[in-house]
Amino acid sequence: MNFAGGDDARKTADAVARRSYGKLVAFLAARTRDVTAAEDALAEAFASALVDWPQNGCPRNPEGWLLTVARRKLIDSVRRRQTGEAASTQLQILAEGLEDAAAQAERDMQIPDKRLALLFACAHPAIEAGIRAPLMLQVVLGLDGETIASAFLVSPAAMRKRLSRAKEKIQQAGIPFAIPEREELPHRVDTVLDAIYASFAEGWTDASGTDSIRRNLTDEAIFLARLVVELMPQEPEALGLLALMLHAEARRPARRNIAGDYVPLAEQDPQLWTATLIDEAERLLYRASAMQSIGRFQLEAALQSAHAHRRRTGHDNWAEVVQIYDALIAITDSPVVAINRALAIAEVHGPEAAAAALKDIAADDRLSEYQPYWAARAELLSKTGAHDEARQAYEMAIGLERDTTVRAFLQKRQAALK
Repeated sequence: MNFAGGDDARKTADAVARRSYGKLVAFLAARTRDVTAAEDALAEAFASALVDWPQNGCPRNPEGWLLTVARRKLIDSVRRRQTGEAASTQLQILAEGLEDAAAQAERDMQIPDKRLALLFACAHPAIEAGIRAPLMLQVVLGLDGETIASAFLVSPAAMRKRLSRAKEKIQQAGIPFAIPEREELPHRVDTVLDAIYASFAEGWTDASGTDSIRRNLTDEAIFLARLVVELMPQEPEALGLLALMLHAEARRPARRNIAGDYVPLAEQDPQLWTATLIDEAERLLYRASAMQSIGRFQLEAALQSAHAHRRRTGHDNWAEVVQIYDALIAITDSPVVAINRALAIAEVHGPEAAAAALKDIAADDRLSEYQPYWAARAELLSKTGAHDEARQAYEMAIGLERDTTVRAFLQKRQAALK
């Protein structure tokens, strides 16, 4: 035991929660598939720790201590909720299984890592797509529902209800805490990575960088991506996703000027980009490319790498950017990719060619309330001299934009039209 006061006990508990919360929840829930009960038991264990550790000292193996207490809490919870012979049998199996595993964890000072299985459970096809990312953030990282609700612009009550339904689905549908079979793995891995990227994208929309909750969301998404890479080091798309997010995060210091105004990518000072993140992203992308299995996230990371060319050489690399967008269009057929491709075409072939490329997707109903489409359309129209149409497009983009710094940037562009 390391005898310590309340502050040391809280610091130890916080550190354990950061590195092992998901590992403990996954271990406790793997046998019952009851994520809510596992979370409740672990919360009670942490509460007990904050009472016990200041008096008796922090244990040598805090994770093992928490697991032992949470196991007892979980068994007590099941005992209170269930009665009869079947319940007695289930309790015996649960108690024996958790007790043996907890004892093993205490001896080895290592808890079996079932976080990857938990990620796959959260991303199971039976779980509603829109709740997978928030579910991962809560059950793997321990973020509270109010924080997640704020980050995803949903009321706390609505988010709590959706998270509760998703956890009930895991239990009622018997969704296994297991890594899928080899033939199922490619699709299911994509689902996990999509959910992680959705978390990152929600945090990234805070261009001003003033919303601590949203900024924290990008950090947590990167943590999740690192976890998948650690647990699946031979999965090239996981490497690609992490490389993509690190490249994007590297540009954060340049997204605002000294006055706090939004600065678009083409106008950013590349010397402000974080070199260590770019270098790590490049190494990850190189590892992924050596596996010779190209996918969406690797291509998107390659796009970011092409933009980083400007930091290394002082020159843009738009021709390569257009080529990568062509490859992305071929595998995704995404209107979002088409919009960004049009903006890249403008740099290589001029705004008229770009406007023509954008016109090809104008009839897509999904774009009617998609702010980047209207912003791109406004920029291209302004460059071709169609200022009246550009003004209208800017009006749409301004109305749809929720970030005040980006809205101010668009208003300045609109006011500059003749």
